[in-house]
Amino acid sequence: MSTEKTTTNTRDIYTIYQQNVDKFLDTVRQAVPRYHQAITNTQQEYVKACENIISANVSIQREFAIKAGMTASVPDAANKIIQDVTEEAIKVVSVQNKVALTAIDAAQQNIKTFNDNAKAFADLNKSITQSWISTFTAGKTR
Repeated sequence: MSTEKTTTNTRDIYTIYQQNVDKFLDTVRQAVPRYHQAITNTQQEYVKACENIISANVSIQREFAIKAGMTASVPDAANKIIQDVTEEAIKVVSVQNKVALTAIDAAQQNIKTFNDNAKAFADLNKSITQSWISTFTAGKTR
């Protein structure tokens, strides 16, 4: 049996575990920017697709109305209602975005707080463990 401390042994379970966790988390860290970029690109393509579909439909409807001799004029009252509905929809989207961003910020802060508390808890456990070890070790030497 070896008298070498297991903490300095590169084959020790804790060292192996830590190396593998570090390797895994490095892989996750490298993937985050790629996910962010992919999501951003997808959102931009989605907005562009919506814009293209709406523009194409308006164009087709306009062309059909002109060729069919239909009037496309809108009374002032209807125009005001359309404008008001659009403004309210924009406000809803704005509030929704603020709520979503606030929720994300709160989640991020909660994770940060958890991380800070986990570190403090681990330090406390380390101190308690060290105290127990020194108590039991001191008892053996008496």
